[in-house]
Amino acid sequence: MPSPFPGMDPYLEGYLWPDVHHSLATQIRDQLAPHLRPRYVARIEIQVVVDEAPESEIGIMYPDVEIVRSRGQRPEPPVLAGGGQVAAAVVATPASLTIQYPQTEVRLATVEIYDTAQNQLVTSIEILSPVNKHEPGLTKYRAKWRQLRDAQVHLLEIDLLRRGQRPLADQRIPESRYRVSLVRAGSSKVHLWTLSLQDQLPILPVPLRQPDADVYLDLGLALRTIYERAAYDLSIDYTTTPPPPALTEAEAQWLHALLHPANGRSA
Repeated sequence: MPSPFPGMDPYLEGYLWPDVHHSLATQIRDQLAPHLRPRYVARIEIQVVVDEAPESEIGIMYPDVEIVRSRGQRPEPPVLAGGGQVAAAVVATPASLTIQYPQTEVRLATVEIYDTAQNQLVTSIEILSPVNKHEPGLTKYRAKWRQLRDAQVHLLEIDLLRRGQRPLADQRIPESRYRVSLVRAGSSKVHLWTLSLQDQLPILPVPLRQPDADVYLDLGLALRTIYERAAYDLSIDYTTTPPPPALTEAEAQWLHALLHPANGRSA
């Protein structure tokens, strides 16, 4: 069953996101591969990062569970074989509370395009995850962004998450729920696609090395494909509200009419 949304499905932004992220990267590679050969290949690079501040994702992407162990009985001092106690034994004072350290390992998938002649990185397609959009991961991602630019690599950045801070902040960029950006190697210009909840996802240019022409990524087709293959509809309760952040009143009305068309017509 297809998603009821014309573009990004906001219900995919919760606990399903890790699966969506990896599936989307794989589908992007598979969609581009036939158009790249024989001069280029697409590969998936997996990076394991630690989310050092996962508190904002507890209950959204990460389970709302913490392992807490309260202080138990004070341990008895060691006993000698003959039954007497070791007089000089030193026993540490037990901690009052033991909790799980608040950090989570996150696996991030990036689609990388290499030329087959020299096996050099030409284009990086980054799909943002929550860890890229809050500190300290935001600063680390921005550093990676600068490294790619310095290395003359094209950067296509796909942000299908409403929450978090955008890596590129500029007052000239209008507010939007979703965003795609493209920076071509050696250029100071950033091409932006700003998207609302109601918008279809765009067909995007994927630059290669000159004089080779761009290939094209149908982002909407990629999302629709993984949605149906993974049967996400069987895991989503569309009678509930989407994951945070909260919708505006206009968005909530549009969503209600989309998911409950009969009720919308009767109203």
